[in-house]
Amino acid sequence: MKNKKGSRPKVKKVSLVKDPFFAAESKKRRKLDGASGKGNVIESSESDDDFIGGSDRDAVEEADADEFVKETADEARKRLATAAFEKFRKNGQKKMDEEDDEGVSGKESEDGQKDSLVAQILLQQQLEESGRVRRAIASRVKKPEDTDEFRVLVKHRQSVTAVVLSEDDLKGFSASKDGTIMHWDVDSGKGEKYQWPSEEVLRSHGAKDPQGRATKHSKQVLALAVSSDGRYLASGGLDRHVHIWDTRTREHIQAFPGHRGPVSCVTFRQGTSELFSGSYDRTVKIWNAEDRAYLNTLFGHQSEVLNMDCLRKERVLTVGRDRSMQLFKVPEESRLVFRAPASSLECCGFVSNDEFLSGSDDGSIELWSVLRKKPVCIFKNAHALLTANNNFEQKDGNRIP
Repeated sequence: MKNKKGSRPKVKKVSLVKDPFFAAESKKRRKLDGASGKGNVIESSESDDDFIGGSDRDAVEEADADEFVKETADEARKRLATAAFEKFRKNGQKKMDEEDDEGVSGKESEDGQKDSLVAQILLQQQLEESGRVRRAIASRVKKPEDTDEFRVLVKHRQSVTAVVLSEDDLKGFSASKDGTIMHWDVDSGKGEKYQWPSEEVLRSHGAKDPQGRATKHSKQVLALAVSSDGRYLASGGLDRHVHIWDTRTREHIQAFPGHRGPVSCVTFRQGTSELFSGSYDRTVKIWNAEDRAYLNTLFGHQSEVLNMDCLRKERVLTVGRDRSMQLFKVPEESRLVFRAPASSLECCGFVSNDEFLSGSDDGSIELWSVLRKKPVCIFKNAHALLTANNNFEQKDGNRIP
């Protein structure tokens, strides 16, 4: 094509910057046709996988990770639900294959049984998460006789600070200020002592030398928690560490540092190895006992965290000396704050996912609901305030030692 007189011919601009990103994006090759210099563009027949290697593959993996980071909470729940459903279908297919080996046949009956099995699994999981599962314990209830008495188990030399039962109610655990942790058999009342490892073993398990006013690896235990399967026992105390024990061998397996104050409370999420810990440093930390890893830190309290509770959902209920009870919703990264009339809340516990209880330092018990920021009901003087000189007596007049 002829150009106008006096005008410059149009020249195609070529970028001199060779960016590896754009080089990796190109899927076309230019083949020069002899000396003519004319290039014919031909499509590459190679697959995308042939171009992905080394750093390019790492870039793709990072892009996939960024995709999960940018997804919303609803998208994450949808993705996890889809993965769980596919897992249930695979389990159902595996069970159906086992039944085929035993002589069960029929395509329609197999599909119906598999769908029914998946529906049962999903229904059971939904009921467990909503806290509406009913477990048959006994056909009748026998009232205790008047002659029945409790037993006093004496193994600690100082004040008992924590007591917890396993989910099957067969094992009990207790801890005290003398640093001892006892493993009890509920039926027989026999107890076995947990042995603390040496300083070298503690450091090899992750323990760090505390700083500030903390006593160096103080053995005073303030809190205990046992996992739903009864495999792991968690303890926290003045050394600012969360310790994990194996209940089968009664051996120390892990120490989690990170808190800047004494660990006052610990609890496991039901059905998982996920562990929550609260501290005098006003934070709540999340750990995984199975993977022995730190997960997250939750902030919100303005004073020491004193007690906590957790059900199957990723929600933890905490109380503290700042007169507040807070419900942390971990996946949503949000929290609900409830203010109590008492000067301090000492304990808390879930009734259901939407209702919970708290106990205050004035002896009252409060019933709460997620729909209200104030207590639904207050039971005043549920526990009378006692002085140090009060004697605890049974109905027959015998003093409890």
